[in-house]
Amino acid sequence: MKAQTTKRKLVSSASPYEPIVGFSRAVRAGNFIAVSGTTAGSAGKPVAIGDPAAQTRAIIEVIEKALADLGGSLNDVVRTRIYLVDIAHWEAVGRVHGEFFADIRPANSMFQVTAFVRPEWLVEIEADAVVAEASV
Repeated sequence: MKAQTTKRKLVSSASPYEPIVGFSRAVRAGNFIAVSGTTAGSAGKPVAIGDPAAQTRAIIEVIEKALADLGGSLNDVVRTRIYLVDIAHWEAVGRVHGEFFADIRPANSMFQVTAFVRPEWLVEIEADAVVAEASV
């Protein structure tokens, strides 16, 4: 008997790293959506250089679009993970996160990391969501 596999739907981005590393911006399997670590940029080029709050806003907007492309929304987010190259940015980044998630209140973790692939990136965020309908 062949084991059933869950249908997967992928959302790609313009990141030049996707084909090299082998990842998708987001993946939906059943009613679960995982959004990869997202940085502030377009086609691998950083935006809002030097401004962690503006980078956070840009990142959450990319996450929001990826979720929408897979039938979800920020309201479906159950967990976020925030990575910072300087933990001193926690409050600026946290306040922007709160602008989007104050009423949703997902589980959240915040970490300081050594570096990102591009030194201009100050923030990276991952998100997990559970949507009501399990079909893809």
